[in-house]
Amino acid sequence: MDELANADILEDTLHRAVVLKNAEKLRKVDGIIPQEDWGTTDIIVCLGGDGVILHASKLFQGPVPPLLGFHFGSLGFLTSHPSDEMASSLLQSIGRGKPVVNIQGGVPITLRMRLECTLVKAKDKIGSGGTGEFTKKITVLNELLVDRGPSPYLSQIEAYDRGELITTIQADGVIVATATGSTAYSVSAGGSMVHPNVPAILMTPICPHTLSFRPVIFPDSVEIELRVAQDARCSAWVSFDGRDRCELESGDSVFVRMSQYPIPTINYADQTGDFINSLRRCLRWNERDMQHAFDASQKEALRKISEAESNNK
Repeated sequence: MDELANADILEDTLHRAVVLKNAEKLRKVDGIIPQEDWGTTDIIVCLGGDGVILHASKLFQGPVPPLLGFHFGSLGFLTSHPSDEMASSLLQSIGRGKPVVNIQGGVPITLRMRLECTLVKAKDKIGSGGTGEFTKKITVLNELLVDRGPSPYLSQIEAYDRGELITTIQADGVIVATATGSTAYSVSAGGSMVHPNVPAILMTPICPHTLSFRPVIFPDSVEIELRVAQDARCSAWVSFDGRDRCELESGDSVFVRMSQYPIPTINYADQTGDFINSLRRCLRWNERDMQHAFDASQKEALRKISEAESNNK
């Protein structure tokens, strides 16, 4: 028994050493999981709101382990597990929880597509005599935003799919979002709400100059390039899931395509149930007061008032 106890203590000490070593690596690389540590994490547990989920997405730029989100924030669209059911949800995440409807064994997940975004400056493009080297490459869960920034002029952004011009965007900005991000900034700008299992990329303009420019949903096979037009009156600004904001000059491009590394989020109920519940809980989707039948007791009260007034005359 003493040998077993000593073995447990040794295993616990080694585990703590590995955790501390990984934490030190995170501090050295500004929070991004280094490539040599891909696949060493079994599960991500997030306590908070949607911002915590987006932060976890930024940490894992490569393969992402299953993510379990508990709702502690003010909105929490992506954190579907109640904070008062942590024990049962943790058991469920390792396959030891209560049976889930329509799930035969295993753990129910939603595989959420992400976008790989690559920023290339005009001077670095091969056509301009550069090496084609990118300035920034980042994977986002919700959306990429290109907007006019502090300029009073409209942005002028050319949108391409594999070199073929889609349209020229004159607007305050444009959002390229995933299905997961469709219920975030995109829906506030008038975009559609898309189930996270739908393999789609959304393009949503922000206050476009032409009223005919409506949001568009593309298949996940498109490879979109957003390029600041050469004759644009001002520069543009780009941000990735609301972070890492930087300026785009004329000729600079951001290339957007489906990432090969989606995020598997563990469901509380099932894929559609969690999505609909989040719509109702966070956005009050299609909520309205129902019509009420005439109350018979009020009818009787009105009759008595009428009779009393008749008797007083």
